[in-house]
Amino acid sequence: MLVKTYSSTLCGITSTTITIEVNLGSGINFYLVGLPDNSVKESHQRIKSAFKNNGLKFPGREITINMAPADIKKEGTVFDLPIAIGILSVSKQINHKNLNKYLMIGELSLDGSLQYCKGVLPRVLQAKEEGFKGIIVPQKNYYEAGLVENIEVVPAKNINDVIQFFNQNKIPKTPPLHPTSIKPNLTLDFKDVQGQYQVKRAFEISAAGGHNLILIGPPGAGKSMMAKRMPDILPPLNINESLETTSLYSVSQKVNFNGELIRQRPFRKPHHTISDVALVGGGGIPKPGEISLAHNGVLFLDELPEYKRNALEVMRQPIEDHFVTISRANFSIEYPADFMLLAAMNPCPCGYLNHPKKKCSCSSYQVQKYLSKISGPLLDRIDLHIEVAPISFSELSSKKEQESSKTIRDRVLSVREIQNVRFHKKNKNRSNANMNKAEINTFCNLSKDSLELIELAMNRLNLSARAYDRILKVARTIADMDSKTDIHQNHIAEAIQYRALDKMNHYFI
Repeated sequence: MLVKTYSSTLCGITSTTITIEVNLGSGINFYLVGLPDNSVKESHQRIKSAFKNNGLKFPGREITINMAPADIKKEGTVFDLPIAIGILSVSKQINHKNLNKYLMIGELSLDGSLQYCKGVLPRVLQAKEEGFKGIIVPQKNYYEAGLVENIEVVPAKNINDVIQFFNQNKIPKTPPLHPTSIKPNLTLDFKDVQGQYQVKRAFEISAAGGHNLILIGPPGAGKSMMAKRMPDILPPLNINESLETTSLYSVSQKVNFNGELIRQRPFRKPHHTISDVALVGGGGIPKPGEISLAHNGVLFLDELPEYKRNALEVMRQPIEDHFVTISRANFSIEYPADFMLLAAMNPCPCGYLNHPKKKCSCSSYQVQKYLSKISGPLLDRIDLHIEVAPISFSELSSKKEQESSKTIRDRVLSVREIQNVRFHKKNKNRSNANMNKAEINTFCNLSKDSLELIELAMNRLNLSARAYDRILKVARTIADMDSKTDIHQNHIAEAIQYRALDKMNHYFI
């Protein structure tokens, strides 16, 4: 007799349905085929113990289990439940009438209880897309699975709950699901930042156009303080972005994920001792790195020159392509990495170059060596370079009310709406920073005066072609903030002004 159950395996944040075929033959052997890894092969012992401790009979005959497609490696313990249910069904201990309507995942304990599983959300999305009526998950994964609408979610504490469901159509009682609203919860506010109006302007431009930003200034100037407030002025995640981001956190073992829908844009702040694998992703069992965990959000690298050169250089391709590919001998995995890079650094090793009151103790050679830790190709990929001056006592002690993050965010949302209309995007935020060359040629027409100005900057600062494109994209965003259809000379001038590191490197050449 042959019975089929269904489960799924993950490749990146996408899921592939696995058909588990269980056949009962003559003899007493147990065969598990279809490229299972060691954790899948060990399911045999877990299932036998779970059956024994719950009064279920393990067939004393030959059992052959095939996991199809056979050319995909099966990893993890989520296949325990569908294999166990297949064995129960083929031995006529469970009704197999509705087995083909439900996808199942779950790790069995020796007492038959079901353990929490990683990566449930992408599996539920795939089950819905492939037309399954529902999915059976461990009860601890119930809220996560319930984030997906229009598919039945059956939570189970143990294997007996699943048996009762198929034999008696009895669904265990569960509390109501959490609401899936994505209203942002603001925690830090720009109104707490005194002065620094030019820097705040740069933050608004960065948020409005999705541009990468680097802050250069002495210690204590407020670089980190303002960087932490960036997520609160960005557009909120829409439901598709929220599900995509939540899926990444669901499959990752590097973060504590509580199974709830992620409503706020991620803000990742890795330490400068991080390795290139931890930053980009990979490992023996590939997992998303920090750049993928910052997907649809912000990656903040404080003290940028202190990061390992290799760790910084591996970001160059993901910044351009918005995804990262992790390749192995027999397979490759792709993770999304559409993040906004936000960085901060001192202008020199001592931190006081160009400080109005403190004298810099660094030589020109030391400054040049320090700045050269950031390669030209990486620097070209950062749109805005902003010098952060130390705040004066009069500004610091001022009682003048500052603009709130909500006020700034409202303006950012208006500019983003202009861009969504321009790029004909309704369900996903699309920004000027992601324009390709054809779109730059279409939407960034310059007057003769503007062309002459940018040509002068290119020649004097020895800017690259990529830096030229970045200037045009920033100028397009500034024009959108002014509600202008065309890019004017003042927009180009302001965009050029946000190339502080290019000016510093030119000075020390």
